[in-house]
Amino acid sequence: MDAKKPLVEHVHELLHGGHAHATFEAVTRDWPPELCGVKPEGAPHTAWQLLEHLRICQWDILEFSLRADHVSPVWPDGYWPQTETPPDAAAWDRSLVAFQADLRRMADLVADPATDLFARISHGEGQTILREALMLADHNAYHLGQLAWLRRQLGAWSAA
Repeated sequence: MDAKKPLVEHVHELLHGGHAHATFEAVTRDWPPELCGVKPEGAPHTAWQLLEHLRICQWDILEFSLRADHVSPVWPDGYWPQTETPPDAAAWDRSLVAFQADLRRMADLVADPATDLFARISHGEGQTILREALMLADHNAYHLGQLAWLRRQLGAWSAA
């Protein structure tokens, strides 16, 4: 048996969720378009801001993991959208699709037999693909929880 297989399966479970928390798909499915830019009292961000932050950060972590020439956005402004609302009616769906595509790319990178999960990324400062995948799963889970809370506050989700 491939010694890497159980670790890859565990990382995939973390990346896709569904064990300790709701999945990305469950939280974002059929999000009411009119609520994408609404910020209820006490909320620091709108759903649009959270979704875009998730997408941008995930893209950055993935590209850093893959490419030595990748340049990360400027912190913190480059990791958040400039507006509280989507710029057009299709932006929400484009962001969802891009997020899911990059999540698949990270999962594929972790599963690739050529990927040494423990090797230092040559252009990094000690990071490994395993560390980047775990950090990505952790970051996504944190903000996914915020999205779930926000959706409940907006009265648009009753999932347990």
